[in-house]
Amino acid sequence: MKISYNWLREYLNIEGIEINKISEILTNIGLEISGIEQYESVPGGLKGIIIGEVKTCKKHPNADKLSVTTVDIGKPELLPIVCGAPNVAEGQKVVVATVGTTLYDNDEPFQIKKSKIRGEVSEGMICAEDELGLGTSHEGIMVLEPNTKIGTPANEYFNIYNDTILEIDITPNRADAISHFGVARDLYAYLTNSSEQNIELKKPEIKTIENKNNPLNIEVEVLDTKACPRYSGITISGITVKESPSWLKNKLQAIDINPINNIVDITNFVQHEIGQPLHAFDANKIVGNKVIVKTLSENTEFQSLDSSILKLKEKDLMICNTETGMCVAGVIGGLKSGVTDETTSIFLESAYFNSVYVRKTAKAHGISTDSSYRFERGTDPNITVWALKRAVDLIIEIAGGEVSSEIKDVYPTPLENKQITISYSQVTRLIGKEIGQTKVKNILEALDIKVLEENGNDLLIEIPTYRIDVTREADVIEEILRIYGYNNIEIPKIINSTLSYSPMIDNHKLVNTISNFLVSIGFNEIMSNSLTKKDYYENLNTFDNNTLVNILNPLSIDLNVMRQTMLFSGLESINRNINYKNPDLKLFEYGYTYFQNNNGTEFEGKYIEKQQLALLITGQKTDVNWNTPEQKTDFFFLKSDSENILKRLNYNIQKFSITEKESELYNYALEYSFNKKTLLTLGSIKKSILKQFDIEQEVFYAEFQWTEILNTLPKLPKYQTLPKYQEVKRDLALLIDEKIKFEQIKEIAYKTEKKFIKNVSIFDFYKGKNIPEGKKSYAINFVLQNENKMFTDKQINKIMNKLISNYKRQINAEIR
Repeated sequence: MKISYNWLREYLNIEGIEINKISEILTNIGLEISGIEQYESVPGGLKGIIIGEVKTCKKHPNADKLSVTTVDIGKPELLPIVCGAPNVAEGQKVVVATVGTTLYDNDEPFQIKKSKIRGEVSEGMICAEDELGLGTSHEGIMVLEPNTKIGTPANEYFNIYNDTILEIDITPNRADAISHFGVARDLYAYLTNSSEQNIELKKPEIKTIENKNNPLNIEVEVLDTKACPRYSGITISGITVKESPSWLKNKLQAIDINPINNIVDITNFVQHEIGQPLHAFDANKIVGNKVIVKTLSENTEFQSLDSSILKLKEKDLMICNTETGMCVAGVIGGLKSGVTDETTSIFLESAYFNSVYVRKTAKAHGISTDSSYRFERGTDPNITVWALKRAVDLIIEIAGGEVSSEIKDVYPTPLENKQITISYSQVTRLIGKEIGQTKVKNILEALDIKVLEENGNDLLIEIPTYRIDVTREADVIEEILRIYGYNNIEIPKIINSTLSYSPMIDNHKLVNTISNFLVSIGFNEIMSNSLTKKDYYENLNTFDNNTLVNILNPLSIDLNVMRQTMLFSGLESINRNINYKNPDLKLFEYGYTYFQNNNGTEFEGKYIEKQQLALLITGQKTDVNWNTPEQKTDFFFLKSDSENILKRLNYNIQKFSITEKESELYNYALEYSFNKKTLLTLGSIKKSILKQFDIEQEVFYAEFQWTEILNTLPKLPKYQTLPKYQEVKRDLALLIDEKIKFEQIKEIAYKTEKKFIKNVSIFDFYKGKNIPEGKKSYAINFVLQNENKMFTDKQINKIMNKLISNYKRQINAEIR
């Protein structure tokens, strides 16, 4: 947002404060200055350009279309200037650019230099209006009035407007500061509490509105008071629509607002002065002499001021006459109802629109205007009439005419100032410093926050309605600190701290531990947007569309819901990398997924947030070179990494229930459950899913339910001495049904002997010749260990015989 320094000075006596100091103060109180620039109504400000008189004018001896002149610019010596203008003549008062002056040709600067033109010396330039930036004519030089004083600087003669413009990065919560008076109000609060200078804040004065018997009465009816809690309007007749005076045009142009006509310019002026958007309708185009605030049917066509045809949404609030829509409320006016050069009477609107409605409409149609920018953030409901009166004063002063109706003010449920109780002790606690009760009250008064009651330690205060972001005691204390100055809070030299042991899990530390582990084995971390595309979920039964968290005002159709899995954002990253010729990937991401809890309430449990860890691998395991053959990643590669993460978290894999998972996302997948809670799902992604992302190579995906992991995480392992007795290994070759999974074999083994079996692994697999159809052969290795004494052969044989018996009985295995 651009703020004019000249404009600010109309409300505050800050002439003695340098602009850099003003910038520093505003930044320190939360209105960050991102840039300072000088504005001149004419590029270059006509510096070095002087009013002169042509003393002599003769034809150039070597050029028919040039003249050789001498010009008096109020200095002892006349300037010789070669001029090509056909209208140059002796005795004229002209505008002269002296040597060293910079002029602009289509915003491109060029410098006037002493030169010779066809053999004649030229020490300046007699200028046309387009060369000065004062107009577009290039038919000849500018000829001024005969009584114009020689030697007068051109910037004084033409009254060039100079200003300093502050670019302020307004945060969304500071709707109160989106105007010149709003910024002045904040600046006043700081200066009056930190400067010995007597600072006064001057609000523009308004006159009493008088009308004569309501000759142009336009009724107002608001059918949707939720979307439009307040609507104010008035008519003015007998106006003359014309170009605005220079002072008004200069103010608007300085902040990048193009002047249109005096009526529209005044509405823009008031909007940027006090932050209240206004709109002027041609009163003669209001059919039925009635303004109706309502919605229109879905897909109703409306032609906006920029000639675009909008197809209205069902909930778009409109300003209508008795037949048609005239304006999209708070967003953009209509082409057919606006003020033109033929307008003689206007209906002036000043309203308070619900910010949510305006934001939805502006986003739906992709429109952003100065008025929607303000209404989206929230305007002051109790300033509409004041803004109306301010605009009426200016219109009558500049455009003539007279008020021709009473002020129509539809305000069925007035919004009152909020009342909050704060305590001095809480102010001290949150600020971290005792600043004194008098100082607290002075700051509150400067911020236009009234102290209604003081009862010992407590203050009952009243917050003006324009401070929509101040709703709690903590907000008020933040305002006090902001004006007092963050830099005035000293950093203590000594910090006291009590060391304490907390048995709680440090999630941040745990995330860093696993992240470092993954990086050490070749993974790269990615970060994706939590917003995603609804289309990903709609055709999948895996996800319940009723639990999707929809975005009310999506930035685009690709970002219209919150994600319920991190798979899709991960596949988008893989697609992007493959397109950049980087197909071999090992990626991981920590993030959150979001679900709507249809049994919850607005304030308790309406939404569920779950933290997850996602792993994705695709392409080659390692870079291919002369001694490393090509080897693609596979399911078991990801399975190994995933189980190592569980082990790193101190889980005992033997205690997991591992089952096959059928899903429309995976070709095949495993689900790891612990204490009946699913902690991990991993598998190979189906081609139909990959096709949506234009991925042709296999992708393997693991999803850890990190929130559940934090709830079930085992305690840290205790110190344990190394076993004194060595491990014993035994093998079994099992002929089993081909449907039998290795996990079943492991599960039987651990159930058979919980105490002594330390590991079960498969080291050979065979299927084919000499193996019956429907059968397969597994070679299984068992690791046994007794930590208290050496195993005897008898004990080992007993365990193995028990295993053989259970395998025969439970899975009909044959021992080979």
